[in-house]
Order: sequence, then structure tokens, then C-alpha cells
Amino acid sequence: MQKVTYNKNDLRVFVRDMISGKVKTLEFYLNFTLEASRDIKKTSKYDSIREEIQDEIYHLDKQMANLKSMQQQMKKVLSTDSEVAKLGSLVITNKARFYISVSLGEFFYNGDRFYAISPESPMAKKIIGMKAGEEFTLNRIHQKIEEVL
Repeated sequence: MQKVTYNKNDLRVFVRDMISGKVKTLEFYLNFTLEASRDIKKTSKYDSIREEIQDEIYHLDKQMANLKSMQQQMKKVLSTDSEVAKLGSLVITNKARFYISVSLGEFFYNGDRFYAISPESPMAKKIIGMKAGEEFTLNRIHQKIEEVL
């Protein structure tokens, strides 16, 4: 990977805005589904459809709770510089870029692939406390930390 400088504060805002966008989209789907459930006639003929809609509402509620939790967790993520990997660090290895923040997974920022990982994830647990130049192996994949921001 070529040497690129990243602004952690911009990255933090980007991830926070991604979560907010997902919340807005989910709110739309939840409202749409709730409205559809009200429109279904109250006859036994439609019981299975009503049950499916209730299941969908339950799953959407769970996703919403997860996203709201991520929003709260992002408030704890600071953009301070550190030489060792910790919550809020951007860890660049010879294979990938990991943003230790929330469990959002893969995303693209300024054309580059990143992985937002929770501090509780196996990857974060492996790299928290490590510095640039140190190496580790996880799931038989060997990586070298090139930079900690």
C-alpha cells in the first residue's frame, strides 16, 4: 500500500454519518412496515401475512437498537493520536486498514477500503496495545503494523 495520510477526525465523522444514514433508512423501512401492518384486513385469511410483518418489525427494531448503540459507542471514540493501538486508532497493516471504533465492517473512504471494527472483536483484541513495526497472526494470516494513527 502506498503511503497516504488520513485525517482521523474526518474518518470519525464519516463513520458517524454512515451510521446516521443507516438509522434514517431503517426508520423509513420501519415506518413503511408499520403502515403496511395497519392496512392489512383483520380477517383470519391474512393471519400469516400479519405474522410475517410482525417478525419483520421485530427484526427491524433489533437492527435499530444495534445502530443506536453504535451511535452511543461512537461518542466514546476520540480522534487523539497515540503510538499504540487503542479505541479510536486507525491501524494500517500491510494487508488492511482497521478503524477501532464500532462493528460496522467494510466501508470505503476516499477511495480506500477500511474496516470499522469493535474493540471487542478478535482483530482489535489482537492489535490493541501494539505499535508500528510489530507483527501478529490471526486466523493464519500474518500481518505487520505499518502505522498507528
